[in-house]
Amino acid sequence: MDIFEESHSLNRYIESHSKPEDAVLEELHRYTYLNVAAPNMLSGPVQGKYLELISRLLNPARIVEIGTYTGYSAICMARGLKDNGKLITFDVNDELNDISSRFFKKAGLGHKIERINGDARKLIPALPDTFDLAFIDGEKEEYIDYYKVIMEKLRPGGIIIADNVLWYGKVLDPDNNKDSATRGIEAFNTYVTNDPSVENFLLPLRDGLMMVRKK
Repeated sequence: MDIFEESHSLNRYIESHSKPEDAVLEELHRYTYLNVAAPNMLSGPVQGKYLELISRLLNPARIVEIGTYTGYSAICMARGLKDNGKLITFDVNDELNDISSRFFKKAGLGHKIERINGDARKLIPALPDTFDLAFIDGEKEEYIDYYKVIMEKLRPGGIIIADNVLWYGKVLDPDNNKDSATRGIEAFNTYVTNDPSVENFLLPLRDGLMMVRKK
């Protein structure tokens, strides 16, 4: 069982001792669970608050996100941006554009968040700016590719956070017949750990967050 499931007592305890979702995030949370497929993909209040605090601590000028979904994590991170800062979020699925755009505006962040539909691996190298913070939550088989293109644009001292690096505990399964997503996550975790250009720590929050600092 995922100990960070909403119904789990540990998750409820963490939420009750952390600042709660505001009205916009609470509405987006509820709307996603009522109307969108695979609502477990939502960052949710525990992970969302973590991302928000990291962003506020960094006070970044530029953030890049891979995997928009309904926009919860983007809203959380954008709240830490500098006054003139910008968050660019990529997703290959355009079906949820209206939802995320509507809630970006409700959060008062529509002018700070730009959503781009397309393959981030091809589009990030063409961006003119460097980034201070990145969040990876796209296709698991492509994590290493995302990491490489982001690292080229990440300033020294910048932070990458990658989601789902425990992949529901499947990374602990000794069975060699693993699905492609699990193999992708395992390869990513090993690649980052062996990268001499970074410092990293795997945080067992929800489904696992890999936190990376570029030296």
